[in-house]
Amino acid sequence: MALQPLHDRVIVKPSAPEEVSKGGIILPDTAQEKPQQGEVVAVGGGKIADDGKTLPMAVNVGDTVLYGKYSGTEVNIDGDNVLIMRESDIFAVVN
Repeated sequence: MALQPLHDRVIVKPSAPEEVSKGGIILPDTAQEKPQQGEVVAVGGGKIADDGKTLPMAVNVGDTVLYGKYSGTEVNIDGDNVLIMRESDIFAVVN
């Protein structure tokens, strides 16, 4: 991907929404919930502290993360829908 986030921002590729419920019912597009999990595809250099030092990022490329339902900004890059969000919008890294 030719997109590099700045400072404490990350680019996340959301997981595909579930198309079938746990009970086996096929969900139409309008009933599917936005995914809250995705894979980090790019990370910025880190947050710049008040003293001018750069704080390292806690997430790395390839990590699977959980984030808020309405976190980030959706953009379409090379036909892929991705989210650009701050690292602080990420709740957890899935191991």
